[in-house]
Amino acid sequence: MIKEDELIQKELSRLNSHLPKSRKTLKTLLEEDDPKVELRDGQFHFFKQKELKYLSSLLDNDEYNSLYLPIVLEITPTWHGYFRVKGKIAVKVIEKVLGMYDPLEEKSEAIFPRYLIPQIRKKLPTATTYAFIIE
Repeated sequence: MIKEDELIQKELSRLNSHLPKSRKTLKTLLEEDDPKVELRDGQFHFFKQKELKYLSSLLDNDEYNSLYLPIVLEITPTWHGYFRVKGKIAVKVIEKVLGMYDPLEEKSEAIFPRYLIPQIRKKLPTATTYAFIIE
């Protein structure tokens, strides 16, 4: 008999099959003719060159190697109405897209209200993705 925890993990795995097996840096993707990453389900996720150039306009050249794409927007039922972004450069990008960036306050993780997701996804549809997590 399958335990409840195993069932939840299986369902989360199914929900997150769209996530990349591994992510690539902005620098690497900018150098590729056909920028893409392989997904857990064996398909490919393609990035729009226009978005990659937009991202590069938000960052300093030395940060291109520190931004891994796609940026993961973590959603969990325990944060009612919020999502999380991890990584100093990823947080910087999301805050700049939202017009909330403060250079004096560098964060390695940030939590945002979920109603901001459409604003982010409108500007970065191929450079962001969702992950459903349980904590």
